[in-house]
Amino acid sequence: MELNNRKLNILRAIVKDYIETAEAVGSRTISKKYDLGISAATIRNEMADLEELGYLIQPHTSAGRVPSEKGYKLYVDLLMGQSELSNEEKVLIEKCVMDNVSHIKDLIQETSKLLSQLTNYTTVAVANSLANQSVIKHIQLVNLSDNKILLIVVTNKGDIKNANIATNVYLDQSKLNIISDSITKKLSGKSITDLDDRLIAFIKYEISEYSSLIDQLISALNFDMPEEELLFSLSGATNIFSYPEFNDILKAQSFLKMIEKKETIESMIKSKGIQKDNINIVIGSDNDCQIAQDYSVVTATYNIDKDLVGKISFIGPTRMDYSRIYAIVNYMSMLFNKKQ
Repeated sequence: MELNNRKLNILRAIVKDYIETAEAVGSRTISKKYDLGISAATIRNEMADLEELGYLIQPHTSAGRVPSEKGYKLYVDLLMGQSELSNEEKVLIEKCVMDNVSHIKDLIQETSKLLSQLTNYTTVAVANSLANQSVIKHIQLVNLSDNKILLIVVTNKGDIKNANIATNVYLDQSKLNIISDSITKKLSGKSITDLDDRLIAFIKYEISEYSSLIDQLISALNFDMPEEELLFSLSGATNIFSYPEFNDILKAQSFLKMIEKKETIESMIKSKGIQKDNINIVIGSDNDCQIAQDYSVVTATYNIDKDLVGKISFIGPTRMDYSRIYAIVNYMSMLFNKKQ
């Protein structure tokens, strides 16, 4: 069954409407509110197809449908636009950045508080440890024997890490130097947490002849580096009560208990999701933390003068207004870049 433009337009409309109303969406609603140029009957048939494809779910109590996790992921990855911020919102964000730009910790914490107020989601500011996290400066591969290679990683802080890598293919030192230079160009300036699936796939494509080596290399890069104290600043913890999904007091209490644990928050923030610019969007089951798989986490990474200054994460239901968050964090990124 083809996922054509008509189905995509209908799915986009359903996701947008459900994010706004939290009510199951019917074909008549889409027909009246969105100018798609097709009848309600046609929309109904396409919705049935989208449900069969796994992008929509039909709740037991409603004739309408709601997006599935798969539907949200397609929307975020392919269909989502960017909301427009009001002039008032832009002024508030800019003032917060300007007032705190000389103190990095305050900058991340205060902007996180403001963004929690603007979005009505729970936000987490992460500073210091991630801001001071080592990044890769140089990678060198050295031939030890016919089936063993030494990996040497030099960080921006002058730390030198090394590990042995087994290989089934003999590579002389001249080839290893070429591979080392190529990988260094791709990974220089990145931390271990920046190594997402897309970047790894790109490196494998660039070095296709030796792609089997990359998995071992990436695994070896995950050294047990000493971690500094993580500084978490949580804002808007009770905002979750404003969403109908959490009218159930037990579910709301479960959320509050979950975000009390620093390890849980850390796991949620480090989970890999959909990458868009400097934003990582983790939806539902993509959360590494099992108890967080009913939620979405959107994490924006901020840099000044190419140095990581911190991260701000938004935590909320999967019915999160991804487009609005995307607009807000992009505007903040623009302000941060002005400081460079």
